[in-house]
Amino acid sequence: MTYSAVQEIDRMPVTTTSTHAIVVLRAVGLLLLWFLLFKLAHLVVVLVRHGPLIGWGIGPFGVTVVSFREPPVFFIWLNVFFPALVSGLVLYVGLFTPLAILRLPSAPLVMILMILGGVLLSSTLDFLAAVRDVRFPLWGEARILWTLQTLQASWSRIHFTSFGLSYLRDHFHSTPTDLLRVM
Repeated sequence: MTYSAVQEIDRMPVTTTSTHAIVVLRAVGLLLLWFLLFKLAHLVVVLVRHGPLIGWGIGPFGVTVVSFREPPVFFIWLNVFFPALVSGLVLYVGLFTPLAILRLPSAPLVMILMILGGVLLSSTLDFLAAVRDVRFPLWGEARILWTLQTLQASWSRIHFTSFGLSYLRDHFHSTPTDLLRVM
């Protein structure tokens, strides 16, 4: 064996290891991009609705908006289908196009299974929440208290708008600190 052949053998594990590290970093980047764009799509739907906002919570599960009025049924379902569409597009572009972060085989069955599986994974809870909101609506003060309690249980940081502060003062005769302490 020549000296150059020995050098090639010595470099192979390093190249393989660095390739695997790059693939793992790309996969993590795609997952983060997928999650961020999915949550951003939810936020866009809520902000397009133009309802009076009590406040919002920023926590480990993203941004949750606390609104006062019940949205129309169209916006309830839009909050399911628009983020699902964004999720599917991110997976398609990130896995099967020339711009893909990770290149998977573009066989139709693989594409359908990967995109459908990702959309189901990301949107199942949204679908169940939409069914709950349409079938058993809980809005107004009860919804505000339930959302605040859920945000507080998930260690979210809760911020109130000026409308939310006046609403808490008028309807609950309380400040946000006192109300959250009671919950």
